[in-house]
Amino acid sequence: MRDYISPFNPMTQALLATLFTWGVTSLGAAIVVFTKRVSPLLMDTSLGFAGGVMIAASYWSLLAPAIEMAGEAGMIPWLPAAVGFLGGALFMRLVDMLLPHLHLGLPTSEAEGPKTSWQRSTLLVTAITLHNIPEGLAVGVAFGAAASGLGSATVGAAVALAIGIGLQNFPEGMAVSLPLRREGMSRGKALWYGQLSGMVEPVAGVLGAAAVMFFYPILPYALSFAAGAMIFVVIEEVIPESQRGNNGDIASIGTVLGFTTMMILDVALG
Repeated sequence: MRDYISPFNPMTQALLATLFTWGVTSLGAAIVVFTKRVSPLLMDTSLGFAGGVMIAASYWSLLAPAIEMAGEAGMIPWLPAAVGFLGGALFMRLVDMLLPHLHLGLPTSEAEGPKTSWQRSTLLVTAITLHNIPEGLAVGVAFGAAASGLGSATVGAAVALAIGIGLQNFPEGMAVSLPLRREGMSRGKALWYGQLSGMVEPVAGVLGAAAVMFFYPILPYALSFAAGAMIFVVIEEVIPESQRGNNGDIASIGTVLGFTTMMILDVALG
């Protein structure tokens, strides 16, 4: 993948990479064609794995390069990372407050955000879509950073991030389509809504790459912003969802495996 994507400009690289991550979301959603449910143990472990990938990606692919870039640019190394990280988390909290959505496994009465007449399916898809905004943004910013020429950001590291995000998107696709199918929605509609949640990633990816290419001084802040947004999503939703059933210990092992997998990808490819 790295050799294929390297000749393109960063915005095209970000588009291709996030089309891949969207495609993996669609593959996860496509499980609904064959079954209405998967083992709760498998789902909880998969969500734990997704959380581990996101935590590792936030540090290895985003925060660490941001700190190194800030130091190379003569800035206080920790300042852009701290400001960007807090900004990303606060941004996701603001979106969380302003956009109606429903976390998986909860009744419609516990939907968050402003009161709305939206259907349950729409609220569920909105919640997963919120996950995918920082994921797409992180991939795009990583490819934009690779174009900076700094040794702390490489195309290989951006590709590793895209692969990691893709891996954890598979259970997220399942987590949308399967509950909708169990509630009586047709296979086709459940598949459509499941893949729809990943459609935002190419948009966020291209915007992230464009932003850091045209506004180079914001690069350490942008990397840290994406990290803060992802960590907020992990803490606020992904990990709690993986622990909601009776498989907390196995889900925690999944988180550790996800972190290890993303760390290996980043070090090996970056």
